[in-house]
Amino acid sequence: MRSSVSGLKRFLFWDYPRAGWQYDVMVGLILAFIFLTPRAWFRDQPRASSIVMLPAERGATVFWMDAEQISRVGEAEQATQASALIKARTGKKYNIVRLEPIIDSEQEIKGYMAFATP
Repeated sequence: MRSSVSGLKRFLFWDYPRAGWQYDVMVGLILAFIFLTPRAWFRDQPRASSIVMLPAERGATVFWMDAEQISRVGEAEQATQASALIKARTGKKYNIVRLEPIIDSEQEIKGYMAFATP
């Protein structure tokens, strides 16, 4: 009993010599935890791009844009800001025809649909 408590105490306080086999086992356990733990356990999911080109009909170009990028400027400058962000992302200049906010059930703006022409 005393040896298991002593071993646990040494493990928790990392009290093994660096060249010892116990040290190597602890490093191996840590690396196994890092690389083998499923991402879903920590809800660490990749975040989508902040500007996405969506498929549209009849030659229209539609972009979905994250609300954080456009909400910082006034309502009058939002189309200009959206156009600049799209140009920086795609390398092409688009004229924003219409900018529609996407609102969730709690009336918060989650993003914008930018309808553009080349």
